[in-house]
Amino acid sequence: MARNIGWVSLVSILLGFLMGSVCAQAAETPAQDQARRQITQPGNNAPFWREVRKGENPYQTSQVRGVETNILIQSAGQTWRQVRNGPISAYGGLLLIAVPVLLFAFYRWKGPMRLHEPKTGRLIERFNDWERIVHWTTAISFVILAVSGIIMLFGKHVVLPVFGYGLFSWLAIIGKNLHNFVGPLFVFCTIITFVTFVRDNIWRAIDFKWIRTFGGMLSGHDVPSGRFNAGEKIWFWFGVLLLGIIVSASGLVMDFPNFGQGRAVMQVANVTHAIAATLFIAAGLGHIYLGTVGMNDAYQAMRTGYVDEVWAKEHHRIWYEQVKAGTARQHFVEARDDGLPPAEARRA
Repeated sequence: MARNIGWVSLVSILLGFLMGSVCAQAAETPAQDQARRQITQPGNNAPFWREVRKGENPYQTSQVRGVETNILIQSAGQTWRQVRNGPISAYGGLLLIAVPVLLFAFYRWKGPMRLHEPKTGRLIERFNDWERIVHWTTAISFVILAVSGIIMLFGKHVVLPVFGYGLFSWLAIIGKNLHNFVGPLFVFCTIITFVTFVRDNIWRAIDFKWIRTFGGMLSGHDVPSGRFNAGEKIWFWFGVLLLGIIVSASGLVMDFPNFGQGRAVMQVANVTHAIAATLFIAAGLGHIYLGTVGMNDAYQAMRTGYVDEVWAKEHHRIWYEQVKAGTARQHFVEARDDGLPPAEARRA
C-alpha cells in the first residue's frame, strides 16, 4: 500500500510539473515566446512575421507619415505578383500570339479586299487634315505604349532569356520612361478622338445587317454602310472609348501615386491596366490589319485623306450617295495623273 501511494505521489508531481510548464508557456507574452524560440529553434521567426503580416502588432510603428508607411509587409503584394506573372502573362501572351497568326491565316485564305470595278480618277475627301492629325498622333502614341508595355509585361519571359540582362535592362528602362510620359498624351488623344469622330459613329439600323453578314468579308461583297461601317464603330466604341478609358484611368492611377492611393489600389490598377491593354492591343492588331494589307487603298485614305469614288461606292455606299447628293461634309475632286489629290484640294 505504501509503495502504491509513493507511485501515485510521484505521478501527481510530474503531472503538476507538466501542467505548470504548459500554463507558464501559455502565459508567455509574444516577445517572451519569441525569445524562448530563438533558444530552442534559432532562426525561426515565423510567429513574429505572422504578427507583422496581420498589421495588428502595436509595436509596428513608423516615424514616417504617409499612406501605408506603418505596414512592413503587405500580403496582397504576393497575390498581385502571382496574378501578374501567372494568368495575365500566360493568357495575355497567348492572345497576342494567336491574333497575328489568325490574321495571317485569314489573309492567306481570302487575301485583301479588292475593288470590283476600275478606278475613275475622281476622288472623295474622306479625312480632313485635322482628322488625320488626331488619328496619327493617337496611333503613334498607341504603338509606343503597346511596344513598351509588352516589353515590361513579357520582357523577362522573352527578351531576357534571348538577349540577356544588359539589353533587357536598357529596353525596360527606356520603355518604362516612354510609357510614363506618353501615357498622358494618349489620354488627351483619346478625348480628342472621341470628340472628333463621334458624330459619324452613331449606330444605325443598317449597321446590324453589316454585323450579321460580317461586312461581306467572307463573301467578298460589301454591305452598304455610312461613312464608318459597323466594324469601325465597334472599334470606336469598344476599343477607343471603353478600353481607352479603362487603360487611361488605371494608367493615371499608377502614373501619379502622389495623389495618395495606397499599394492595394495600385495593384488593382496594374492588373486592370494589363488586362485591358492586352485586349486593346489585340483589337488594335485587327484594326491595323484592315487599315493596311487587309483592304486595298484603306491606308491611302488615312495617308492622303482621299479615296477613289469607286472605293467609296463599294465599301461605304450610303456615305457615297450622301456625298453625291451634297448632304455630306465631304466633296469630290479630280485626281492628278499619279492618282493623288491636287495640291489646292489638300490645302482647302
